Amino acid sequence: MNILTMLWRNLWGGSRTMLFPARPKETEGYRGLVRFDPALCTGCAICKFRCTARAIEFKGGKGEFTWSYDPGQCTFCGRCVEGCKSHALEQDAECPPVYTTIGELKTAYTLARKPPAPRPAPAAAPIPQTPLAESGQAPNPVAEAAQ
Repeated sequence: MNILTMLWRNLWGGSRTMLFPARPKETEGYRGLVRFDPALCTGCAICKFRCTARAIEFKGGKGEFTWSYDPGQCTFCGRCVEGCKSHALEQDAECPPVYTTIGELKTAYTLARKPPAPRPAPAAAPIPQTPLAESGQAPNPVAEAAQ
């Protein structure tokens, strides 16, 4: 193809991109924006460690912590949502809003740290009864080994 023909087609062929407010449709595998529910967050910071794009920041202090998220830096991979055991994170299938400055979409929450949930006590296994124990005599391990 001649270079002049290519230039002519590019200059007079019309626009190939969408105008500003229009957006392309989301694809089937697109996961979307991360939504945070502060009422469910325990402050474990697993989401921060799973975020490969460093879109989630977590700063802990005595009795409280600050959780922040920047959708402009997020790759929408969903690793943070998969790692959240308290289900405080979820993803909406929508594109992030348009922003003009870096950090404009960043949101931060300062929350009180919740105490960890108490673990249930393990159930004690029942002790098997031997015929000697039922008769009131103490079992003799030496006599049992000889049999």
